[in-house]
Amino acid sequence: MTNNNSIGVFDSGIGGTSIWNAIHQLLPNEKTIYLADSKNAPYGQKTKEEIVTLSKKNVDFLLDMDCKLIVIACNTATTNAIKELRDQYSIPFIGIEPAIKPAAIKSKTHTIGILATQGTLNSELFNKATEIYQDIKIIEQVGHGLVQLIENGDLNSPEMTLLLESYLKPMIEANIDYLVLGCSHYPYLIPQIEKILPKHIHIIDSGEAVAKQTQNILREKVGFNNEPAGEPVFYSNSNPKVLSDILGNKYKVEEKVF
Repeated sequence: MTNNNSIGVFDSGIGGTSIWNAIHQLLPNEKTIYLADSKNAPYGQKTKEEIVTLSKKNVDFLLDMDCKLIVIACNTATTNAIKELRDQYSIPFIGIEPAIKPAAIKSKTHTIGILATQGTLNSELFNKATEIYQDIKIIEQVGHGLVQLIENGDLNSPEMTLLLESYLKPMIEANIDYLVLGCSHYPYLIPQIEKILPKHIHIIDSGEAVAKQTQNILREKVGFNNEPAGEPVFYSNSNPKVLSDILGNKYKVEEKVF
């Protein structure tokens, strides 16, 4: 089964490029279009209704590009809007959720930490996921300010270090042995996080799992590309230079008003 249209990927900003990269690494022959709604970042402080509205706008943009499936590379948009999107559109959607299951199963201290946005931690989907693991203590921490700093290109700033230390040290004291990154922006903070965490604490993000699920949906429902993939396409509606920088200035980023 073949389908030569593009895979669409959207996020509230540049963070979803961590998910895009995992997909691109696993499926290098697929055409991809990435959409960064940086103008409205972060989604984590918005209401569910606002998140659903913004997500539908992003989907409409990608559908105008004839995408064959859409990856919601944003934890907050997934946990708040994926049901509404699946109800309204016939295209397949792949979401991203905090990887609670592997952390809970592997934890030896029965205590795990989750660093996520307020929107994700407050969502019904997240709460249903955590209810399954009654024997696991889950230390939840809202990453106030982290997305804004990443979107501003301040990955390695002193302010970032101070914020991360204030969020992670209580988790360390609570004896976590797994830290779940519940926002697609946060994998870009792994080098800083590793400097703070003891060596025995493992970090888990969802990129690889999302890429494998994308591959499964292409195989089972949508079809693979059999044409030259060409260069991936990137759009941003605010400060495209930050998106270009996070991609290592390898690709052209086009600024779009949407």
